[in-house]
Amino acid sequence: MTTPFSASTLDLDPAEACGEIEAAIRRQVLKQLRRRGVVLGLSGGVDSSVVASLCVRALGADRVFALFMPEEDSAPESLQLGQVVASRLGVASTTEPITPILIAAGCYRRRDDAIRSVVPEYCEGWKSKLVIGGGSRYSFSTIVAQSPDGVLKSARLTHQAYLGVVSATSFKQRTRKMLEYYHADRLNYAVAGTPNRVEYDQGFFVKFGDGAADLKPIAHLYKRQVYQLAEWLGVPENIRLRPPTTDTYSLQQSQEEFYFSLPLHVMDLCLFGKDHGIAAAEVASAAGLLQDVVERVYTNIDAKRRAAEYLHQPPLLVTPVPL
Repeated sequence: MTTPFSASTLDLDPAEACGEIEAAIRRQVLKQLRRRGVVLGLSGGVDSSVVASLCVRALGADRVFALFMPEEDSAPESLQLGQVVASRLGVASTTEPITPILIAAGCYRRRDDAIRSVVPEYCEGWKSKLVIGGGSRYSFSTIVAQSPDGVLKSARLTHQAYLGVVSATSFKQRTRKMLEYYHADRLNYAVAGTPNRVEYDQGFFVKFGDGAADLKPIAHLYKRQVYQLAEWLGVPENIRLRPPTTDTYSLQQSQEEFYFSLPLHVMDLCLFGKDHGIAAAEVASAAGLLQDVVERVYTNIDAKRRAAEYLHQPPLLVTPVPL
């Protein structure tokens, strides 16, 4: 009798999975990349905490360097939780506040100009976040803005305004990566990326920002599997219970609000089902969704994969035609 598809279908043996990843990290960093160790940004989230833990187990704490890179829109607990992880792991670390760099690059000014095209009163003291809206068959982006006295206002973004907000906020991810590579070059280390499988597959990253890395140790793991490793590795419970967040906008914003439209544990099931040819009806039963919803998610997965091809693509070169 075939076991019905469920969330437990994604379960793995944490000890075995960690052993495989740690062996890969040692091989990739020391032999393939010929670097002495690893640099990574610690965000206070479960993904970066797991990658840091795996790198320490693979290379030793003295070969892992952690960066904290807060800016004015970062949640204070992100820095605090990242520091807790670094302290527990015994790795060297430093804090690189990136607000001055972002101001100089015009990150906040450019973002605010784009927001003002749909919320004219938006100015200093306001907060905002980008969310996905729309009906059952299409989606659009909305800016949610909060005035200094707490009044919320939402407005649908024009395509140009959306591009303006996203391109400006992408300064944050690219600035952080620039600093990671500065320290990697200084130490002769490699840069470890922290995306999980859903993020990597669906293009939830900035090209040459958080998408840039020399190795990505957990990009093959579904989010459920990352949490399983986190528990086995002893990642602090308050990090494991913290809702996944982009930590990019001044108003608290979840990843599902901004990109996935569904909770990550449901996206896991849908992506696994899509990857393994499982019928939408069976995934719907396991995820507590209607079949037509899963069918639309399957279609959306394909659409995001097509869009992500550009993000994954290396620079194009001219290949001379032989004479």
